[in-house]
Amino acid sequence: MSQDLVAPPADAPAVRPARRKLVANAGPADKVYRGVARGGGSLVLVLMALVGTFLAYRAWEALSQAGLSFITTEQWNPDGGGFGIAAVIVGTVLIAIVSVVVAVPLAMGTALYISEYAPRWLKRTMIAMVDLMAAVPSVVFGLWGAFFLQWKIIDLSRWIADWFGWIPIFKVGGVERHDPLATMTAYTSSTFIAGVVVALMVAPIACSVMREAFGLAPMGEREGAYALGATRWGMIRSVVLPFGRGAVVGGTMLGLGRALGETIAVVMIISPRFEIQPRVLEHGTSSVSSLIALRYGEASPFGISALMAAGVALFVLTLLVNFVAAFVVSRSRSGAMSEA
Repeated sequence: MSQDLVAPPADAPAVRPARRKLVANAGPADKVYRGVARGGGSLVLVLMALVGTFLAYRAWEALSQAGLSFITTEQWNPDGGGFGIAAVIVGTVLIAIVSVVVAVPLAMGTALYISEYAPRWLKRTMIAMVDLMAAVPSVVFGLWGAFFLQWKIIDLSRWIADWFGWIPIFKVGGVERHDPLATMTAYTSSTFIAGVVVALMVAPIACSVMREAFGLAPMGEREGAYALGATRWGMIRSVVLPFGRGAVVGGTMLGLGRALGETIAVVMIISPRFEIQPRVLEHGTSSVSSLIALRYGEASPFGISALMAAGVALFVLTLLVNFVAAFVVSRSRSGAMSEA
């Protein structure tokens, strides 16, 4: 018995246990699930490639004729002059930026309240309401924005122009500060109004992404923050928000991608204007999606090719935004937790 307890000599070679080779023994159900998941992911990639290839093929005639001027030209007259996306792409980006600026604080506040403050009975109700809001058709938002919101928000647009008109993007051409005779139509059909309406459409999507990540914040770290004397807001600021930072960025970028492609609601609100118009409160703007929706029915064959070229630009821009969002989320703690 004592011989079993004697330590080996110091100069004796270390004996390492033999490595075991682990082999996954997936059952039939696991193999079927893996095949379906892999096939679904591959199908999405194939469909995206086919859509991009189709758009590029149909747009080649217009792109080959316009060349690089397609990016720098503001006017849109494929059959009788130059055409390009300089004006509509600027309008698209500005509408999307306004929508994100409005939607992100709204979505983050709603997500934090649902995950951290709302009682259990109210939490289920609010989750259902947010999900239901995401299912409302865009034409309903467009009607509401065109016939109700825009006339209620003109006073806010005028107040911003009066007090912040010294900033170029908030200036309204032809309107003096505190001018009582200024026409209200100078503020209608603007980038700002379209952006606010789109913000209400993308906020539920961003809120859902943020809420899921906030709810996955580790319970041990939450309790540790409370044990160190943190208040509830202190715990949220030191644990929940850092953990969900990737989801906040990802939800924001996802909402931005959604806002870039919004069509019907924007068409019903804006007044098309084919010139670079960076003033968000001023009447008139345009976007790529609204251009395609308004001009497709009356376009000639070459005009359709030009519209396809505009679609290619929007397709590439949206893909870039979503790739950036996926990259940011995958490198965050919340993204890693969701993937696990």
